[in-house]
Amino acid sequence: MTNIDNVGVIDDDFAPAAAPARGKAREAAGAKVAVKGGKGLTIAIGVSAVIAIIGIVLWGMQLSGGMVQTAMRNLDSWGLYITSFMFFVGLSAGGLIISSVPKAFGIQGFGGISKVAVMTSIAATVAAIGMVVVDLGQPARVWELFAYSNLGSPLMWDIIVLMVYLVLSCVYLWAQVQHEKGKVSAVALRVISVIALVTAVMVHSVTAWIFGLQQSHEMWHTALLAPWFVSSALVCGTGLVMATVIALRAAGYLKLDQAYLVKLAKLLAVFLLVDLYFFGCDLLTEAFPAGSGLAVVDMLVSGPLAPFFWGEIILSVVAVVLCVVPQLRTTPLLAVAGILAIAAIFCKRVQLLVGGFQIANLDYASALTPFTVTNWEGNLAQAYQGMVYWPTALEFGVTLGVVALGFLVFFLGLKFLPLKPQGQE
Repeated sequence: MTNIDNVGVIDDDFAPAAAPARGKAREAAGAKVAVKGGKGLTIAIGVSAVIAIIGIVLWGMQLSGGMVQTAMRNLDSWGLYITSFMFFVGLSAGGLIISSVPKAFGIQGFGGISKVAVMTSIAATVAAIGMVVVDLGQPARVWELFAYSNLGSPLMWDIIVLMVYLVLSCVYLWAQVQHEKGKVSAVALRVISVIALVTAVMVHSVTAWIFGLQQSHEMWHTALLAPWFVSSALVCGTGLVMATVIALRAAGYLKLDQAYLVKLAKLLAVFLLVDLYFFGCDLLTEAFPAGSGLAVVDMLVSGPLAPFFWGEIILSVVAVVLCVVPQLRTTPLLAVAGILAIAAIFCKRVQLLVGGFQIANLDYASALTPFTVTNWEGNLAQAYQGMVYWPTALEFGVTLGVVALGFLVFFLGLKFLPLKPQGQE
């Protein structure tokens, strides 16, 4: 660690006065970006590439046979793809926030893991965009979205902010590398980090507004959804960064003091508690008037989505315990806590998306057929009764392929980019 002029800025990632000297020392020593990683990393890249290719083949089958091959219908028009999209946007935003906050405010960081955190954000953003692409029935017509765009639509806001976010994440990573070489000033890096922080918050807020501004869905129409999405992003993003750096340290890629992992664990516990608080506020607001919102709470607590509801609660509580009890803050258990936090947020995403389609509060004018609803016999109420979306095998395969693409991007970053902290190259 480096102390800069005794002002309390202690951070491997942010040392403005030392950056030019480090850069000159590296260049004098002939430092260069080296291809890193051994056989294990090469195998991981190969496996990810193969699974991604299989996913592309399955996506081709989906395109040729139509979206009817999925379990999505008019009453469940979004499914696993958009659930995963929400999930990966959260992973990406959380990772970038963890990286940008220390630089934006000039405070103590997390032991030089900033570039790895940004790389997880880039990989997760690629996966999030991939989920949107495979959800399109006619991706060849995506150009029409820009040619005839409706800037008053939250969907268009999300597309714009996602593209800006991906480009900014790449620029932010490049700026960090150049800063270490003394080619980007500390002021410029701080400005970029502030912009990255604001964009990270906005990308998840806009995603929440896609759902929260829809009056036709009881479970989604709440002003709490945007801050709730941000808190969830901090949970799963911190969990991902923590699990990733533990794995990289075990593989010998990183050297990181246990104190930094403990700091991440404490942050994760705080984020989990805030997220659970928001969840409790939303449930109380839904259930207290004893109107249609009570049906939403019943569906979550004791209905078809109860496994995901209680799964989120139990996983979150266990993760908090692992993070706050000193005797339990061992490296393996901290990795478990990070994974449990990620799983808890995925359960939340399933509840939100699937549950939002289950309570009908608008009339359905068109005919009910096997191609429009899953349970189509009888009237609208019977069509909704007991109806819970579950993906087909094709959807699972395509989703796995997109996830593999995200892993492939991350592994390639580890192999070809200088992501290690200072002094560990």
